[in-house]
Amino acid sequence: MYILQYMINWLEIHMLPCGFKSIFGIDCPGCGFQRSVIALLKGNLNKSLGLYPATIPLLITCIFLLIKTKYHFDKNEIIKKSLLTTVAIIILVSYSIKIWAVYKHHSTSI
Repeated sequence: MYILQYMINWLEIHMLPCGFKSIFGIDCPGCGFQRSVIALLKGNLNKSLGLYPATIPLLITCIFLLIKTKYHFDKNEIIKKSLLTTVAIIILVSYSIKIWAVYKHHSTSI
């Protein structure tokens, strides 16, 4: 338990800044992932999903790809393509909603 808390504290202190956001002033399609992983490690599933909906499918995809390098099974490519497509759709939809909300808020404040 102590190791997990140490890892969470370390991750919170060493989060990488978003270059896209610092240049353009808006979130990139990956913004929120680090905070989402930290929330997930703390056991806060709802917060994790709210910060970055693709976190869990993305982690599942990464685990699958790691396992795939060691073990080969019949439906390897179909599973890989399905997982990657699902993650891409989740990222695209959630980012579109986020940008729409920013645009809508910005247009109403003018």
